[in-house]
Amino acid sequence: MKKKSKVIAIASPTATGKTKLAVEIAHKIDGEVISADSRLVYKGFEIAVAKPTKEEMEGIPHYLIDVVEPEYDYSVANYVDDATVAIEDILSRGKTPIIVGGTGLYFRILLEGYDVPRVAPNNDLRNELNQLSIEDLIYRLKKSDENYFNVVKEPEKRKLIRAIEICETLNKPLSKLNLQKEPPYNVEWIGIKMPREEIYERINKRVDKMIELGVVEETKKLLTKHGRIPNFTETIGYREILPYLDGEYSLQRAIELIKQHSRNYAKRQLTWFRKNKALGLD
Repeated sequence: MKKKSKVIAIASPTATGKTKLAVEIAHKIDGEVISADSRLVYKGFEIAVAKPTKEEMEGIPHYLIDVVEPEYDYSVANYVDDATVAIEDILSRGKTPIIVGGTGLYFRILLEGYDVPRVAPNNDLRNELNQLSIEDLIYRLKKSDENYFNVVKEPEKRKLIRAIEICETLNKPLSKLNLQKEPPYNVEWIGIKMPREEIYERINKRVDKMIELGVVEETKKLLTKHGRIPNFTETIGYREILPYLDGEYSLQRAIELIKQHSRNYAKRQLTWFRKNKALGLD
């Protein structure tokens, strides 16, 4: 049996210092960094998503950042394909890949021995489903795959639509698909453990910094360039600033909502990552 190559994976909630740690490790072991963040792949998304700057990268090569324009529906399958190419390239040069980020599904499919259904986007079906309410989508998914629906803890419209799309395209419940496989790499998992209150405080400070750096102006520029496309309007930071720009509430209210939604997101991330015992986040 061929010996598996070693990779390092740093997976923790937002604002816990993952990028800084990844860069420190990369300097020590001659590593290169691969992002595992579903928003860093989009060009032009900078301040709101805390995209690392050149200064923060400290000369360490980073991959899977600024991959596509926000109009592109960059799927988990796209990520796994691109990340695998990056991993193999780094390994071929005798260096160590360091995968770092907060998108749990990326880690699961790339490193934890799970596969992903290869189902192309069906734009007609998506447009039809997008007109439905969350309640109607839940009902439709239950009809297609009640077993899968029962493991969905916090239904999100985009995820419900994708699950329905897969079920109806394959004419088979997701829960009936055999999606487990042998993990492709020998993974050293690193989790950054800190009290939830500290994470929340770090998030609050990060949001205040975002405002100082000009996230409002960034939102205006993206709105002018791309319009109200889903990948833009559904991203925390932009989605709260947009109603402020529309005059629906004050900037202070927008800031409060960004902090609240970011804290909620961190809580969901923590719940996801705790399932991976190797991260030590219990």
